[in-house]
Amino acid sequence: MPEIKVVNMAGADAGTMQLSDKVFGAEVNPSILHSAVRMYLMNQRQGTQSTLTRTEVSGGGKKPWRQKGSGRARQGSTRSPQWTHGGVALGPKPRSYRVSMNKKVRRAALFSALSSKVAGSEMIVVDQITAGEYKTKVMVQMLSDIGAAKKTLVVLPEVDSKVIASLQNIEGVKVSQYNAINVYDILNCDSLVVSKAAVEKIEEVYAK
Repeated sequence: MPEIKVVNMAGADAGTMQLSDKVFGAEVNPSILHSAVRMYLMNQRQGTQSTLTRTEVSGGGKKPWRQKGSGRARQGSTRSPQWTHGGVALGPKPRSYRVSMNKKVRRAALFSALSSKVAGSEMIVVDQITAGEYKTKVMVQMLSDIGAAKKTLVVLPEVDSKVIASLQNIEGVKVSQYNAINVYDILNCDSLVVSKAAVEKIEEVYAK
């Protein structure tokens, strides 16, 4: 069972914490991590791109010149793809890029991502993340004191408007609740900062 150091917002030692072996001590599987990241990125695509075919471009109803006798290649419409201002042949049309994974594989990917952060010493557990007022300066100081990298994902146990508002103005910092974390965000950050309560909730929800 992995053990991790717990610090307070000033970066001082606040004890240690035993982590769930199932969630934070799993074997890292690059294959399912790749599949999970691909699924996340594909599902972000709107799929609304659309080009006009020759039937959708206005004009071109009249044959440019007669079929035979002009010496030029026969043409039926000025909106054929080979013409300037013509339609697009085989261009993109609205479509769904949605990709799915079954629940068991999604869970395994999440455990792999979390475990990779613990194994790489990129996860920082803070005993409590609080803000008495809307102050970005307080959160900047906290991240500096605990040794977080510039690209950081902060995971909270619940919605705290003061903490969220104070963090979201900091470049490179992303905030998430424990039940909304995903593989892409975890792998994309250099430091994973999690409150102690959020760790307990992650284990409670996902270690079943």
